[in-house]
Amino acid sequence: MAITAPIAWTVADVEADRGWVHALSARESADLLATVRKAGPADRPILSWRRQDFDLGAAVPTLAAAFREVRDGRGMALVKNLPREGVTPDEFRLMTWAIGLHFGVARPQNKASDYITEVKNAGMNYRSPTGRGYNSNAELDFHVDGSDVVLLSCYNQAPVGGMSMCASAATAYEILKRERPDYAAALTTDYPFSRNGEQSEGEAPWYPAPIVTEENGRVFCKWNRNRIVNALKLDGATPLTPLQREAMEYFDTVLRRPENMFCMNLEPGDLQILCNQTMLHSRTGFEDHDDETKKRTLYRLWLARPDSRRLPQSWEVFYGTVEPGTVRGVMKGHNYDTVRQDFDARQAAAMGMKAA
Repeated sequence: MAITAPIAWTVADVEADRGWVHALSARESADLLATVRKAGPADRPILSWRRQDFDLGAAVPTLAAAFREVRDGRGMALVKNLPREGVTPDEFRLMTWAIGLHFGVARPQNKASDYITEVKNAGMNYRSPTGRGYNSNAELDFHVDGSDVVLLSCYNQAPVGGMSMCASAATAYEILKRERPDYAAALTTDYPFSRNGEQSEGEAPWYPAPIVTEENGRVFCKWNRNRIVNALKLDGATPLTPLQREAMEYFDTVLRRPENMFCMNLEPGDLQILCNQTMLHSRTGFEDHDDETKKRTLYRLWLARPDSRRLPQSWEVFYGTVEPGTVRGVMKGHNYDTVRQDFDARQAAAMGMKAA
């Protein structure tokens, strides 16, 4: 069964219909900044904040429309005009966090069990066995992150490069089914994925999962080349067949065809929201400012959503549960302590969600 629009889009589709772009009005933007500045010191421990600490005011309908677009529309949304002029990095980070508190339960993202990360070049090696792209300036592979949705708010952009790239997994998979059905079938078999050294106690360093699963008329995709390449270096990881290797290479080529790969420059004050089940994203490499205060800086937030869909059963090994409306996405890392556990329970109750 062919997957149809809006989730299976081409570049021509998203350029012709810009309904996925949502601009905050001056009043909505002012309400966001006012609630952040009224709440208290922006450098307070992030997990100490509660949903009720922030009244997003007039901005709520626009933000809610963006999240609906991510779930039921193109799988991506861009919110423009977050307040940026005269806003400190701590205030901008807290603003991103406040939005997250109103629309889901934040999930830890790395070995340190951080719930919001600063996406900034720290000189790390993306291609190392434990490398992550967010603290490098490297060009990234297409991938999904480990939560229902990912938010990226832009504080500073790079002077050269750092362009965001998005592609629909549904579109690419439909093309494979037409052009190379043998490759399409191979993508539905298990590939090894590395946890990149971020596994919690008792978790294996890698796990098996299909790259693509088609279920209930929807494509679910877990493509992440770096995680597969790293897994293949681990003891006990299942080697790929020649057909599997050819299939993933062809899939990546299809994603990067100009008619399928949509590019955008995230500008200061932009908030990008992406579905991590159907929307593959990447970034070009970049050159940065010498001035530390002007370096490319974004804030990344992973959210479990109250209106999330049921996941394929094969995703349980990473997400912890496939049940909809649950606090799922379980890269708990090495510091998942009582403070983080208390936050999860408190925020899940505030959102009316079930704990995983």
